[in-house]
Amino acid sequence: MGIASQDAIKQLSALVDEVDEPLKVTFKNIHMGYPSETLVRFLKAREWSIPKAHKMLVDCLNWRIQNHIDIILNKPIIPADLYRKIRDSQLVGMSGYTKDGHPVFAIGVGLSTYDKASVNYYVQSHIQINEYRDRVILPAASKKYGRHIGTCVKVLDMTGLKLSALNQLKLLTIISTVDDLNYPEKTETYYIVNAPYIFSACWKVVKPLLQERTRRKVQVLQGCGKDELLKIVDYASLPHFCKREGSGSSRHSTSRSDDCFSLDHPFHQQLYNYIKQQGQEYVALLKHGSFHVDVPEPDPEGIKIVKTIESELHKIGDRNGLNHSLSDLNIDGA
Repeated sequence: MGIASQDAIKQLSALVDEVDEPLKVTFKNIHMGYPSETLVRFLKAREWSIPKAHKMLVDCLNWRIQNHIDIILNKPIIPADLYRKIRDSQLVGMSGYTKDGHPVFAIGVGLSTYDKASVNYYVQSHIQINEYRDRVILPAASKKYGRHIGTCVKVLDMTGLKLSALNQLKLLTIISTVDDLNYPEKTETYYIVNAPYIFSACWKVVKPLLQERTRRKVQVLQGCGKDELLKIVDYASLPHFCKREGSGSSRHSTSRSDDCFSLDHPFHQQLYNYIKQQGQEYVALLKHGSFHVDVPEPDPEGIKIVKTIESELHKIGDRNGLNHSLSDLNIDGA
């Protein structure tokens, strides 16, 4: 790291030292013993502009306090049947680790339906997985490997991606805005697998809109990506949908405990049990209520990307004679 970068970290650190005590407390829950590395993430996200990185970090700290993010891991989604429905419709899980210790998160983009619970529950669950990753998984990986590991890799399965993805665009925008503004630079690489034509068409128009830093992180792999991914992970850490060419589905595998999206998978069992143990005193109070989180406004770049995807999906629909079924779908930027 160059002298200019080190100087920027020192300046931002000095500014953080001046924030109010509650913000300092929540900052500790973000950095987990690695404050300088955390400041670097915010500086990278704002192209090393100290004023912009400072504003982004303070906004993030205030968001955490206002939305009680520090205690979100004390708030189980109950009853368990509801949580199972969320897991079956918001396909995300952790399949293992790369050979150099980065957690591997799998996301079933194409087959996630987000139709079994309210938006609040899906946002709550997403943030809980983020916080569990940052406060439990990554510190454990850092300890095991004897060095700071602060990022993960994500494998995005596009199996089943259709024009109906327009229906989920608003929720996906909410989730990506939460990540962009409050969990910046947490993903080392995005691997896209099982990509159908509809993804390729959208990627072609979205790619030029992304910052170069983000573009470099995205790798579109052939088929299920198994051969390429085996260069960075052992077979046991491959997501289930990458283990067989032509397996045809994110959702189904030989057993639910092998399916990293399933509540029966060891990762989700550990996560859910952790949250239940952390929040036993809250269970009686929570009953069936979701945990509402205010979502910041997406930045103009994010809104432009969403509008571009929406426009491209409409064009594909028009070419395929599906414009009538899409005409009533209009996705706002938020």
